[in-house]
Amino acid sequence: MLLGCIGDDFTGSSDLGNTLTKAGMRVVQYVGVPGVPAAPDVEAGIVALKSRSIPVAEAVAQSLAALDWLRAQGCTQFLFKYCSTFDSTPEGNIGPVAEALADALNAQQVIVCPAFPATGRSIYQGHLFVGDRLLSESGMQHHPLTPMSDPDIRRWLAHQISGTVGHVPATAVLGGVESTRAALRRETAKGHRLIVADAITDADLVTLGHAAADHLLVTGGSGIAMGLPDNFRARGQLSETSGAWRAQVGPVVALSGSCSTATRAQVTMHAATHPSRELTADAVMSGEVNADTLATWAVGQPGVPLIYSSADPDSVAAAQAHYGASALAGAIETLFADLARALVAKGVTRLVSAGGETSGAVVSGLGLTQLEIGPEIDPGVPMIRADDGLVLALKSGNFGAADFFARAAAMMEGTP
Repeated sequence: MLLGCIGDDFTGSSDLGNTLTKAGMRVVQYVGVPGVPAAPDVEAGIVALKSRSIPVAEAVAQSLAALDWLRAQGCTQFLFKYCSTFDSTPEGNIGPVAEALADALNAQQVIVCPAFPATGRSIYQGHLFVGDRLLSESGMQHHPLTPMSDPDIRRWLAHQISGTVGHVPATAVLGGVESTRAALRRETAKGHRLIVADAITDADLVTLGHAAADHLLVTGGSGIAMGLPDNFRARGQLSETSGAWRAQVGPVVALSGSCSTATRAQVTMHAATHPSRELTADAVMSGEVNADTLATWAVGQPGVPLIYSSADPDSVAAAQAHYGASALAGAIETLFADLARALVAKGVTRLVSAGGETSGAVVSGLGLTQLEIGPEIDPGVPMIRADDGLVLALKSGNFGAADFFARAAAMMEGTP
């Protein structure tokens, strides 16, 4: 294994796997820290954790355990992958995990770049944009777990770490690899270890990846990985082979627990032409709904049935105030985990899941341990094979076109 990756959620990890697979690496995504060694032909291994919203100390401990396993597989470079909207609170978890990994590796120069231009995420002057809006005006300020109220990634990260934050401006990145490396050296000389790098286009991310060829640790969204495979290729370390993807037929169900603006629009569009069932906070918390009855309903429906809990920000806030944010989130995730098991037990072979927390619950509920990365559905969202009888699409809340649910289901069975 050459590149060892640690993802803070399951959808983001599959997004990263998609990027590396497209760039020519043989990639396997692991669910949690494996208990056995990796297969010898794996070039990039991704340990997918569910550590984005857990207590800081737990996130750090899980990430360091993942690092230990990846180091034992022989990796020479490591990547900490987090969301392209930098989902975190002023306490963490991105900063503390990045610092802990840097300490463990004795890495003195670490790029921080969540940009993903293909989905509208760019960084300019240290500020994160979603399309033409600052992050804090994009809808992410209403996120129920990690509300992003400040678009300045330098300032947000500084709240989370003990050190200071540097910055490589767009002018340096546009100047090419050597210009970028010189800017990184200047920031390191100032005593900054974590360095936010501007990136406006995919070409900027490739430049950053090439500039980080000798870095022990790189952090960012999946886009920061675009240029990394070239470094291994230049050393003659890639096999340049990949397995053929196989289509999967059979019953399909879509699940959504994301409350992002993008997912709510996808839910609205899909529900207009497909069977749908909304899970309200009251129904979940009262026990009015359960996994078995929902699964029975879903498998009896035509098309691509959708079961969703994707309310608007005001409704989410009211429900959190009434039931408690942690209790409500836990109950919804538990229901989705139970539902995923019930659906597969009833013969469902294709599952489409929207939302990082929801997808994490689905993967954990099914007890999956290793995932094969397949073709891309929409930017940042690949198909994933759990085994010969189950294929999934795990979508971050903010990703995907308006018709994502139907498109994913069609591509899984081999329909263009």
